[in-house]
Amino acid sequence: MNKILVFLVSCSFVFSALGQSKKITLEESVLQQNRQFRADKLLGFQWIPDTNKYIYFAESGKKLMTASTTNNTATELISLADFNKALGTDLKSFFGIESKDSSTFTISNGAKFYEYNTVTKTGKLTAEFADSEENQTYDTAKENIAFTNKNNVFYLTKYNQKVQITNETNEAIVSGQFFARNEFGIDKGIFWSPRNSYIAFYQKDQSEVADYPILDINETPGKLESIKYPMIGQKSEKPRVGIYSLAARQTVYIKPRGNSDDYLTNLSWTPDEKYILIAELNRGQNDMSLNVYDAQSGAYVRTILNEKNNNWVEPEHAAYFPNPKSNNFVWFSEKDGFQNLYYYSIEGKLIQQLTNNKFPAREIVGNNANGTEIYFSATGENPTNMLAYKVDLKGKQTLITKDLGVHTVAISSDSNWFFDEYSNHTTPSKSLLYDANLKATTLLQSTNKYEGYEMGTSEIKTIKAADGTTDLYTRLIKPSNFDPTKKYPVMVYVYGGPHAQMITNSYLDGANLWMYWMAEQGYLVFTVDNRGSDNRGFAFESVIHGRLGVNEMEDQMKGVDYLKSLPYVDGNRLAVHGWSFGGFMTTSLMLRKADTFKVGVAGGPVTDWKYYEIMYGERYMDTPAENQKGFDEASTLNYVKDLKGKLLLIHGTSDDVVVMQHNLSLIKKFVEAGKQVDFFPYPMHKHNVNGKDRVHLMTKVLNYIIDNNK
Repeated sequence: MNKILVFLVSCSFVFSALGQSKKITLEESVLQQNRQFRADKLLGFQWIPDTNKYIYFAESGKKLMTASTTNNTATELISLADFNKALGTDLKSFFGIESKDSSTFTISNGAKFYEYNTVTKTGKLTAEFADSEENQTYDTAKENIAFTNKNNVFYLTKYNQKVQITNETNEAIVSGQFFARNEFGIDKGIFWSPRNSYIAFYQKDQSEVADYPILDINETPGKLESIKYPMIGQKSEKPRVGIYSLAARQTVYIKPRGNSDDYLTNLSWTPDEKYILIAELNRGQNDMSLNVYDAQSGAYVRTILNEKNNNWVEPEHAAYFPNPKSNNFVWFSEKDGFQNLYYYSIEGKLIQQLTNNKFPAREIVGNNANGTEIYFSATGENPTNMLAYKVDLKGKQTLITKDLGVHTVAISSDSNWFFDEYSNHTTPSKSLLYDANLKATTLLQSTNKYEGYEMGTSEIKTIKAADGTTDLYTRLIKPSNFDPTKKYPVMVYVYGGPHAQMITNSYLDGANLWMYWMAEQGYLVFTVDNRGSDNRGFAFESVIHGRLGVNEMEDQMKGVDYLKSLPYVDGNRLAVHGWSFGGFMTTSLMLRKADTFKVGVAGGPVTDWKYYEIMYGERYMDTPAENQKGFDEASTLNYVKDLKGKLLLIHGTSDDVVVMQHNLSLIKKFVEAGKQVDFFPYPMHKHNVNGKDRVHLMTKVLNYIIDNNK
């Protein structure tokens, strides 16, 4: 690891100041990182099924290009203008295109769904939905479409007939949508069976979940809109899984086998459609069973495995079936400390532990044609990378990608070709095509889009955590005219929470472009991924359990110690900024390490964990009844009297993730303590401030730091 680290640091990209005259504006840094300055890529790359051909977008999605493994010189398959003319629509780009077969693709334009044949050059409107009809989900043949209308589930046949599956008049019972607040890897609520005989769907009963008011100021007078928000320790959703038979036109339901508010997650179908696998997790999130249910009756069949942990168990991946003729499956588990892959039979026998790595497997990206090799992404030994591997069913593992960096891989239908697109510290983007022997052909290598602009340097290093042994990764951005004989103020950008990693071996090292703009204003911009952050294994991540903020702050203070050891750092001019969990960290540091930072800006901060949602919050903090000491220790409301520096608090007034009660409760405490702070709301914005208003946000944040850190 040390050799890799030295290489990364020594290759730190430095743009010579000679001949550079252009400066990136703050507006450009906020809006153009993934537009004007986006590296050249084969955007939207997809393999055409059952062929050696692939497609991708050109001209920002205005052209659909095609090439093959035998001829990688791309030609235009169809232009957006010709497509729109053929179908009488006004599609703005080809983003969202999906192959139906080797010559046909589907795409939607709002509520309208289209099909286009690339051989006959003809297309048709296949479906049109009303505004209230959402969550459209194709079956595996891309013929029928399941969807939701308000809180009920329907499906539209290929003959344009609408069939109602649920008929819940109680609007608090919601079917076919995500539930559990998108935790546990849940990102949808409808699941077609492999042969399209059934539709499974999530259902949540929110009848007992508290209503939370959000003010809509766009009406006169203002109007309160209620959302269902399950707060820690209070009433939660009650889930079920419905299984609808298209032939019988009947639905059976699966309930949790434990308490009614336990979680049903990670739903998957067996290839023969006989069974559904569901991970049932207790509300305390420390006891998980992977259960098998009969698809026809919904009856419980067996428990394949059970995992318990005093901190938490967090299933995030559904069972993966590599062979369409077998019910044997691959399961993700981090029971040995790192997320690895295990191969099970449907009867519950562990056939083989496929991987035994001391780094986490992240996603399965495919398998070979006969289901004997699994392709997956994983960090490798250096957690700043994201690499691609394959492993056979006996546990023989092979690294596919040959360059360090952050990779995205796509496997051809016959599994003889691998598309790989990656970036790293010195490479803006490179697109490669690997054959079955892992011989690579370069398809595209991007130029440096920042050439000719004044850009600083970034370097990745490691420091020791507060435990004295664990390595933490740091990123330090310096201005282009950096002078080691000068003293520089520092802005520390912090997130620090679970499921996030700020520092990666990608171009710009995972930083936002506005951080480089800030460096050009004469700042150093510093980040450290403390214990509790992502991609480091269970021990690293679970040290936060029950005491959110404690170990994270101690690691951030080790970062401060490192900064103060640098001869060019002005230790009296440190600022800190973060959003969401980073807002919690910023506020905590300003109050609990009050002599450290002169100025802080906290956006959308969690200020007291008792106001946060059940699914995330109870995993890391349990409930107040179980852990009142931990809640009191973490609550920023208990430290307002200790504030010394300048603090700006920011919140979107329609935030439905970290509700505004967090910030208002903290401000009330500041008022009671006679402490002056600054507050800025973003009306009608949710948890993130996006679009052109984000320029206003970052101007507010960075100017506040610059003005108050002199």
